Amino acid sequence: MSQPSFAPADYQTQLDAKAGRLRDLLAPFQAPEPEVFASPLQHYRLRAEFRLWRENEERHYAMFAPGDKHTPILIEDFPIASQRINDLMPRLKAGWQADVALSFKLFQVEFLTTLSGDALITLAYHRPLDAAWQAAAERLAADLGVSLIGRSRGQRLVIGRDHVLEELEVAGKTYSYLQPEGGFTQPNGTVNQKMLTWAHTALGEREDDLLELYCGNGNFTLPLASRVRKVLATEVSKTSVNAALHNLASNGVDNVSLVRLSAEELTQALNEVRPFRRLAGVDLKSYDFGTVFVDPPRAGMDPDTCELTRRFERILYISCNPETLAENIAQLQDTHRITRCALFDQFPWTHHMESGVLLERR
Repeated sequence: MSQPSFAPADYQTQLDAKAGRLRDLLAPFQAPEPEVFASPLQHYRLRAEFRLWRENEERHYAMFAPGDKHTPILIEDFPIASQRINDLMPRLKAGWQADVALSFKLFQVEFLTTLSGDALITLAYHRPLDAAWQAAAERLAADLGVSLIGRSRGQRLVIGRDHVLEELEVAGKTYSYLQPEGGFTQPNGTVNQKMLTWAHTALGEREDDLLELYCGNGNFTLPLASRVRKVLATEVSKTSVNAALHNLASNGVDNVSLVRLSAEELTQALNEVRPFRRLAGVDLKSYDFGTVFVDPPRAGMDPDTCELTRRFERILYISCNPETLAENIAQLQDTHRITRCALFDQFPWTHHMESGVLLERR
């Protein structure tokens, strides 16, 4: 595939190339034609991070080409980022340029926004933050209508909230999500909704139970829980676990048990290799698992977790790396076949893509 370019006229060609790549990777497994879910061409990315570059006594938003940390690309706007981020960028820049308490040794800015319009800005410094910074930051946050976090070594000062609130609609129902600073969230909110809807449809209405590995902040957990009797979900990140517990409670989802275990630890628990205190009060034998849902990191599932998923009639798999997805399917193909697959263009103008497959027992 040639290097992608940011040119709206080229988008369909790039998307077709990604679909062809996924088709080729899944061809050895007789996969059906992938469903393709496109992205908006602009203003789709809800997160953005910029280094700052000092030039002519001013600090500018900057990015760097891969492998080059010395030649900045100065940025005034960022068309792939959400409209909210683009609206905030010049106002934030004017704010730090007008106040030395905000600009002194400021080296990085991070934006986190939502489809529902919420925004959080994190400012990172190479100095301790003092009362003058606090006062200036409070004025700036009020002027911008955002929450703001200041970070320096050993310090994290929060003005407003340390999270944003998102709303996503799946199958006619709106779910609310607390998304904490520093926690993982899907960057492309529009495509995330399409991905959630696809998974909700692919799972179907079930009368048995769901095991979910790598549940994060409950992004998939909330809509999928409406399709099954009950869910056992696992996650290792404390930040994500706390966000998921909040999201389950705030949405009134009461058929999910969430445990802080890795996929490997859960495998040991299901195999009765050893007990885990974190499973206290969870009766694993009470579950009638029919489907396992996995959304692993880029490395995919390790071989033992892959073997664990083989036990289930259905494996619903969302992947951010089609190569490791294909490797995992190769391990499973003797017992399971692909009955649905999809491409979700979370990252237009790049080679990256998100994909999904439903595997069912042969």
